[in-house]
Amino acid sequence: METLLSVKNLSVGIRKGTQLLSSLKDISFDIYPGEILGIVGESGSGKSLTALSIAGLLGTDGSITDSSLTDGSIGENKVVSGGSILIHEKGDGGATTARDLLRLPEKELQRIRGKEISIVFQEPFSSLNPLLKAGAQIAETLELHGEKDKALIKGRVMELMEKLGLPQPAKLMNTYPHRLSGGMCQRVMIALAIICRPRLLIADEPTTALDFNTQTQILALMKEINRDLGTSILFISHDLEVIRNLCNRILIMYAGRILEEGSTEEIFSRPAHEYTRSLLAAIPNRANKGKLLANIPGKVPSLEEGRPSGCPFHPRCGKAVPACKGEFPAAMSVSSTHTTHCVQAELK
Repeated sequence: METLLSVKNLSVGIRKGTQLLSSLKDISFDIYPGEILGIVGESGSGKSLTALSIAGLLGTDGSITDSSLTDGSIGENKVVSGGSILIHEKGDGGATTARDLLRLPEKELQRIRGKEISIVFQEPFSSLNPLLKAGAQIAETLELHGEKDKALIKGRVMELMEKLGLPQPAKLMNTYPHRLSGGMCQRVMIALAIICRPRLLIADEPTTALDFNTQTQILALMKEINRDLGTSILFISHDLEVIRNLCNRILIMYAGRILEEGSTEEIFSRPAHEYTRSLLAAIPNRANKGKLLANIPGKVPSLEEGRPSGCPFHPRCGKAVPACKGEFPAAMSVSSTHTTHCVQAELK
């Protein structure tokens, strides 16, 4: 199958003094053209750090100092300590080439961001520049990627704003972000991200801060972008129901590791890892109306506490056996499209 992006054995650590604490450890997955791939897991699992790594937002030296994305109280630099992120593309002769995003110079990454890969964050108000009008921020992406015709830029911005459900685009072009609602700000962010028709859109919990109706509209918009533009989407969320309604495939992440990967149907109907089953059991539904929801004891271990050896979920797992505490389990095939890292998978 043709591949758009390949993450291979990606490891990211956090510098704390002379130590490099492991935040992501040897994660690997592929993103295919035209699909919507979901990453789900509790806070602290490494979802946002994965997104930042792919988008090349760890800085030219591989570090980032955004303390909002740290585990626990750690606010030190994050750095890629291993692996590769390959973006695949076909040349004029049809041959496929791959570039490693982790080893490109910053100028080359700037040419890729917005044009090949774009990202939408969960906080639209803090993501937009409060000193620039909405239209100017969307137009800036086109300008940075070489478009000089002001009339053409304005026309494309207004056309896209209207397509994304923003009313009175001519007026909104000249409106500052603080005058817009959360849903409108998120639509502006999406417009900014897709104005150059990127091949991959990374959506990092883009509906978390929105009310239910606006959330539903944004999710429908994601489906339209995927269908109409053919854009692949990496959708990150802690909400399995959102993932279920949007994504073709799912990655289950926990404590910097990928524990399970499969089609949406397989993950929901035949979960193979106890962590996945625990997450699914905690989803409210009509069958458990009025009952206490299932609860996963404990919490995701912070980096300061140290990641457990073996399967990182074993301290919270009610079915853990001594083998779970050894080495991290190798990938086991549940089906041709479904894998898990669980020593007990073969016993089921």
